[in-house]
Amino acid sequence: MKKNLTNILTHLSGLLVIAGTGCIKNDLPYPKIPQNILSIEAKGELSPANIDSTDYSVKLFLDEEVDIEGVEFSKFTYSPDAECNKNLLEGTWDLSTPLTVELTLYQSYKWVISAEQNIEYYFTVAGQIGETVIDAVGHRIIVNVPEKADLSNLEVTSIKLGPRNITTLVPECRIGSKINLSTPLNIDANAWGRTEEWTIFAQKTQQVVSTSAVDPWSMVIWAYGEGPADAVNYFEYREEGTTTWIRVPDADTTNKDGAFNCCIKHLKPLTGYTVRACSGDDKGDEITVTTQATQDLPNGDFEQWWLNGKIWCPWDEGAEQWEEGSRFWDTGNTGAATLGESNVKPSDYVPAGLSGKSAELKTEFKGIAGIGKLAAGSIFTGSFKKVDGTNGILDFGRKWNLRPTKLRGYYQYTTGDINYASAELSVLKGRPDTCHIYVAVTDWTAPYEIRTNPKTRQLFDKNADYIIGYGELCRGTSMQSYEEFEIKLDYRNTSIIPGYIMITCASSKYGDYFTGSSSSVLYVDQLSLEYDY
Repeated sequence: MKKNLTNILTHLSGLLVIAGTGCIKNDLPYPKIPQNILSIEAKGELSPANIDSTDYSVKLFLDEEVDIEGVEFSKFTYSPDAECNKNLLEGTWDLSTPLTVELTLYQSYKWVISAEQNIEYYFTVAGQIGETVIDAVGHRIIVNVPEKADLSNLEVTSIKLGPRNITTLVPECRIGSKINLSTPLNIDANAWGRTEEWTIFAQKTQQVVSTSAVDPWSMVIWAYGEGPADAVNYFEYREEGTTTWIRVPDADTTNKDGAFNCCIKHLKPLTGYTVRACSGDDKGDEITVTTQATQDLPNGDFEQWWLNGKIWCPWDEGAEQWEEGSRFWDTGNTGAATLGESNVKPSDYVPAGLSGKSAELKTEFKGIAGIGKLAAGSIFTGSFKKVDGTNGILDFGRKWNLRPTKLRGYYQYTTGDINYASAELSVLKGRPDTCHIYVAVTDWTAPYEIRTNPKTRQLFDKNADYIIGYGELCRGTSMQSYEEFEIKLDYRNTSIIPGYIMITCASSKYGDYFTGSSSSVLYVDQLSLEYDY
C-alpha cells in the first residue's frame, strides 16, 4: 500500500511539472501579415476601382445614375486567411461618406472605401454673357446677361440640375421654357427620393466681352474669354513691337455657351505677345505675356551608355554621380541583374539612314531552374532607387517646367504570346504582349516613388490628379522595321506649370505586374520633344 502511494505521488508530481511547463508565458510575437482587398466591383461603376495596399484604401468611380447612398457590390475578395467584419455582397451601402472595413489575421487592418461621383450640372439662357457660374455644393447658379435684357422673360437654352434620366424638376423647367429671374428663382431637383433646392440668379453686366485668362507656353498660347452666347466670338493677338492684330482662325477657337477659348499656334519662344478677346465689333481687355523657352530631351538619342559590372546604364561613366541633366534616364537593369544579366542594352541596330546607338529592351524570365520572375525591359526618366527582394523601388520623373505638345521618336517592336502572368492578370496568358511608350508632365515637387512589391505596390496612374498632360502609344503586333511615332499630350489644365516630366518605354505593358512574353523586344531611338501643334 505504501509502495502504491509512493508511485501515485510520483506520478502526480510529474503531471504538475508538465502542467507548470504548459503555463510558461509565450513571448513570441504574432507575425505581421498585411491583409489586402484583392478585388472589388460596384454596380454602375465607370472604371475599375483604385486599390492602394500602401495606405489600405479603395476608391470607386461611380456613374451619376448610381445612388451613392445605396451602392450594391457585385464583387469583393480579400486575402484568403483574413476575416472581414462586413459582407459587402449583401444589401446596399452608403458611400456618401467613407466606409471602413476591417480585415483581421493576428492583427486588424482597417481599409477605407470611398466613392467618387461626378454629376454634370449646367444651365444657360439665351443671350447670356460668359459662362454660367454653378456652385454645386451650395446649389446656386448665376448667369450674366446684357444691360438691355428683360429679366422677367428669359429663355432657357440648356438645363441639368441632377443625375441624367432620373431627375425631375419642380416647377418644371426645360429647354425653351420662359423664366422670370427679376428675383431669384428656386427649383427643386428630385432624385432617389431626395430633394435638392437650387437657387438661380441673374445679374446684368455692362461689359460685353472680356479676356479672362491667357496662358503662355513655349510656342503656343491658350486664351480664354467670355461674351454673348449668341454672338460671333473670337480672339486677336499681335507680337511685341508690332501694331497689326492677327485674328485667330475659327478652327482653333472653341465656343460654348458664351465661354470661348483658343490655341494660338506657331509662335516664337521667349517672345512677348498681346492677346484680346473679341465679340463682333467689341474688344475685350488686352493681356500681354511672354512665351517660355524650349529645351531638348537629354540623351534622347541614347548615345550615352556605361557598363557598370553587368549593369548597363544609359549615361556616361563620368555621370555615375547624379548631376542635373547629365543622368536623365535609368532602367530596370539593377533589379533584373539580381537574377541575371541586363535586359536593357545599347544596340547598333538603328533606324535606316541613321547611325550610332539605340536602346534595346527585352522581356526576359530571370531566375534559376524555373524559379524567378519575368522582367520587362524598360527605360524611363528617373532613377532606380533600390532592390526590394526581387522587386524594385524607383524614383520616377525629372525636373521639367515646360509644356511640350508632342513626343516623337522611332520604335520597332516584336511581340509574342504572354507566357508569364501574375495571378491577378492570369486572364491575359496566351494573348499577344503589348509594348508601352508614354509621356506625362506632372505637378510633382519631388520624384514619385514606384514600388512593384505586391504587398506595398504603388504604380504610376495616368488618371491621377497629379497629371497635367499625358499621351501614350501601345502596340501588340510585330513590326518588320523601325517606324516613326508621334504622341500628342492631352492637357487637363493649360495654366499649371509642371514640376516634372515622366517618359517610359517598356517592352511589356504589364511588366510592373511581372506579366508578359519572354519573346518581346522593343527598340527605341531618337526621342525628342516638340512645343508646337
